[in-house]
Amino acid sequence: MSDRQPALLLTGASRGIGHSTVKTFSDAGWRVLTISRQAFDPRCPWDGAKNHFVLDLADIAAVQAEMPRLREFVGEGLDALINNAAISPKHHDGSKIHSLEMSYVDWLHIFNVNFFACVVLVQGLRAQLEAAKGTVVNMTSIVGSRVHPFASGAYASSKAALWALTRELAADFGRSGVRVNAVSPGEIDTGILSPGTEAIVEHNIPLRRLGRSKEVADLLLFLCSPAARYISGSEIHIDGGQRV
Repeated sequence: MSDRQPALLLTGASRGIGHSTVKTFSDAGWRVLTISRQAFDPRCPWDGAKNHFVLDLADIAAVQAEMPRLREFVGEGLDALINNAAISPKHHDGSKIHSLEMSYVDWLHIFNVNFFACVVLVQGLRAQLEAAKGTVVNMTSIVGSRVHPFASGAYASSKAALWALTRELAADFGRSGVRVNAVSPGEIDTGILSPGTEAIVEHNIPLRRLGRSKEVADLLLFLCSPAARYISGSEIHIDGGQRV
């Protein structure tokens, strides 16, 4: 990063981990740009409307079509791209949608948001990332490596694919100085947890508590900082030991 104000482009910024990430990076002096299919929420405690880009990541053709305008919005250099947006549909009662239950159309919708949008954004913003020797962080998940009682098979598959993409991008970008990593959260207290999460905390998490959005945001800030300049191609787990 140069002496100029570093710039972050973040998807999925409206709640939970994304919301904490906006505040954490803003407090650290970053220029934070956000993407959402909704207009900027005026109830947000900071004025980010001028740094918000309305884009539906489920519509890949629209993402591709809007790329020239998005590049102009970002500017010449992009120090960090965090692909945080994701959807994880469940039944009305909060229970898991199993792989054999979900239609192709629903599988594709989930993969468009959780995976293909990430590919299109990285490809489209390649020049800006390389100009800044920036970094990409893909938000994966503990469910990408194990069956989860609540997360659908489509969501889990999209997160496993995103980790594979992270490895490939780290190799492809290496010579240009752009680092690519993944952050894999476990059970994070975002206010949208499924009923029964308490049992996971009690029996499957050695630290016996949920993670906090701010803890994930702090990890993201570290990975996007010069302190992590030799970390690339890694998936960092933040799950209280749940994976062990």
